[in-house]
Order: sequence, then C-alpha cells, then structure tokens
Amino acid sequence: MKRLAFKMILNEGQKEEYIKRHDEIWPELKTLLKDAGINEYSIFLDEETNTLFAFQKVSGDGGSQDLGKTETVRKWWKFMSDIMKSNSDNSPVTVQLEEVFYME
Repeated sequence: MKRLAFKMILNEGQKEEYIKRHDEIWPELKTLLKDAGINEYSIFLDEETNTLFAFQKVSGDGGSQDLGKTETVRKWWKFMSDIMKSNSDNSPVTVQLEEVFYME
C-alpha cells in the first residue's frame, strides 16, 4: 500500500461550502475512488493559509489525481472550481508532497 499526499488552495471564505460539498459527495465519485484502490482519503484545512492537505492510502499504481480522464471526476472538478484554486481544465491546482517521515 502506498501513501500519497498533496496540497490544494481553498478560496477565502469557502470552508463551510467545501465541507458541505464533501459531506454530500456523489456516490458515483466515491465508488470510482474506491474502485481505483483508494482505501483511505483525508483532507485537512490549514485555516491560516487556506491550504488543503490531502492524504490517501492507495493499493495500486495511481491515486485520485490520475482519474481526471473520467467524466465523473471532470464534472466534480467543475463543480468545485468556484471555491478553490483551479487550472484552466477545472482540475484543482495541486502540489505533490514528498513523504519525509513515516512511523507505523
């Protein structure tokens, strides 16, 4: 099992809306993530910087960021693009993070 982490930027004042949308995550998106081998997925918010920190445990080769060719993920990106920093294709601007310590 591999662990992946990345960060994204939430637009100012969008915390509650971000939480609401994830509380109501589409069942088809959740199924897609699980089918892709994403066994755990957490997102944390640093409210001082509006930085979202995402962590995933993945069995398989990819992660959620590799699902951008699917219609479901493209629709989710568009749905979320108004509340977070996004690229021209509506995908969230992400920065992959290097794991520098792990304790089991």
